Amino acid sequence: TEAFDILEIQGVRAFNYETWYFDDAGLSSYFDHHQGRRRRVKVRSRRYVEAGLCFVEVKLKDKRNVTVKKRLPHPGELHGQLDDASIEFIRNCYRELYDEDFTLKLMRTIEVCYRRMTLVAKQGGERLTIDCQLNFRTGDSCYSIGADTFIVETKSPNGNGIADKVLRDLKQHPTKHCSKYCVGTAVTGNATKFNKFRPALRKLGAIPDFAPAAELAMTQSF
Repeated sequence: TEAFDILEIQGVRAFNYETWYFDDAGLSSYFDHHQGRRRRVKVRSRRYVEAGLCFVEVKLKDKRNVTVKKRLPHPGELHGQLDDASIEFIRNCYRELYDEDFTLKLMRTIEVCYRRMTLVAKQGGERLTIDCQLNFRTGDSCYSIGADTFIVETKSPNGNGIADKVLRDLKQHPTKHCSKYCVGTAVTGNATKFNKFRPALRKLGAIPDFAPAAELAMTQSF
């Protein structure tokens, strides 16, 4: 378009992401998010399939409620596992931000796979990601989001970028708490408390007795 460039690598514009999330036996990361706790952490192993890259990624919230993401290169054959170097990295990230020891005993909890397209504004630094074909798997439970449903995330300095304006004109308004980890944990039955995530679940049509799926579910990052 006139306003955006689309990420393209060797003629490919939609890229596969494979992610394993880690939590403790009590799902502390999930419930910290559900309860809106300011101090919270998510840990994942993410494989960027086409690029042949893998990272252990740690997401935390700082005192201003801004998301801080750090990542460590990770051997592809260890995707979905945390080795000693990964665990030390997680502990250091947590200690550096919160000045406390990280005490959760992490285990692999849920796999989330999807395809992503990324648009970058030609001016202003605005970014737009479009995710589709979401699949969640944990233990014996699997759940897939319909191929005609997309998660659109806008990232702009003040939440009022070009894409935000276009989506508002289309009557598509932001949905809070659209964490893939939390949504996946709810729809696969791992957690029975998910009131905070109901708006996102409704738009995704992710629970049978909810309203019909909307075509777009959106989040904003500031």
